[in-house]
Amino acid sequence: MPRPLRFILLGLLISAGLLSALVYSLTWRPDAKESLPVACTGKVPSLVPGQALKVMTWNLQYLAGKRYVFWNDQAQGPDERPTLEDMAFSLDEVARVIRDEQPDIVLLQELDNGAKASDYQDQLKLLQERLTDLYPCSTQAFDWKADFVPSPHIFGSVGRQLATLSRYRIEHAERLQLPVPEANLFSRQFQPKNAVLVSYLPLSDGGQMAVLNTHLDRATKPDDTLQAQVNAVTRILDRFEARGTPWLIGGDFNLLPWASTSGSPRATHALLRRQRVAQPLGQVPDDPHQQRSQRHRPRPVADPLPQRSGPERPGSHSRLSVPQPAAQTGRGPGTARRHPAHLRPPAADRPFPAARRAVAASVGCDRPGRHSDNEGAGS
Repeated sequence: MPRPLRFILLGLLISAGLLSALVYSLTWRPDAKESLPVACTGKVPSLVPGQALKVMTWNLQYLAGKRYVFWNDQAQGPDERPTLEDMAFSLDEVARVIRDEQPDIVLLQELDNGAKASDYQDQLKLLQERLTDLYPCSTQAFDWKADFVPSPHIFGSVGRQLATLSRYRIEHAERLQLPVPEANLFSRQFQPKNAVLVSYLPLSDGGQMAVLNTHLDRATKPDDTLQAQVNAVTRILDRFEARGTPWLIGGDFNLLPWASTSGSPRATHALLRRQRVAQPLGQVPDDPHQQRSQRHRPRPVADPLPQRSGPERPGSHSRLSVPQPAAQTGRGPGTARRHPAHLRPPAADRPFPAARRAVAASVGCDRPGRHSDNEGAGS
């Protein structure tokens, strides 16, 4: 081989090695299963089997609000980042809404930490500073992280998190990796890595409840990524079922069960046929026999119609929707139940601080085997 050609090949090999080392140092490769730190302050009570819980889930879209149509939205708008003023307003409003609703557990998605687009804020920390008296326990997990993404719309760092806040003690937590979209080896390093954040809350009788928080992939390409993620979540829930561990799941599933414009029909059917999403007002069955058929699993708390950022448009939801807790049935200790959650609109003057709506539901904390045939619909 001629000497000049050898030098060219050697230079190419060195350049490829340096590029690989650079990409490796800038990106994040989580394990399939990782233990996570849990922060609890003071003496925190444990859950009691049978007690009722109010759970809220909310995709906060890094506190951007509704004034933007971003480049990665379905509408592919021109905006790349929100202003500091809009994020500060949304932060205060999110804290106010959570205080108004007083959920026992809050499941949050798309909180930024160290991202260029949100001015490198630690948004969970900022929110906790406003809610420190309500939620002594918390845990968090990244589902997108890189020191640099060479996209012209980003061209900097990304850091996106799931977070769970709880009034009750979290014993331990873990991050479970979900399937990621197929891509070449280089671009795959910079993509989001959707996951499930599992928090284990101890029960006073020695058991525990698993609280799952997730954000599934948005179906933008004709592939099976969303279906694969739904299948992975189903397997996780099956393992809890096999162990007799009560569970609750919530988050942004990016599924549209009542619309056909996006989402995966197979994935929607696979997830919703096993679970019951908190239903909008008017969709709760009135027939007690139909209600009873819906109580065999803890109720997942999820936004069934995830909204994108941007101005008001037909079909969008511009107000926070939360449930009105129903009366508790007259059961003995350990068998407290609630009827299906009804969603009610807030006061007319309440501004809506985020592009995606919050959903809350009242659920029961029953251990397996506590149901009876004459109970109302449970969680």
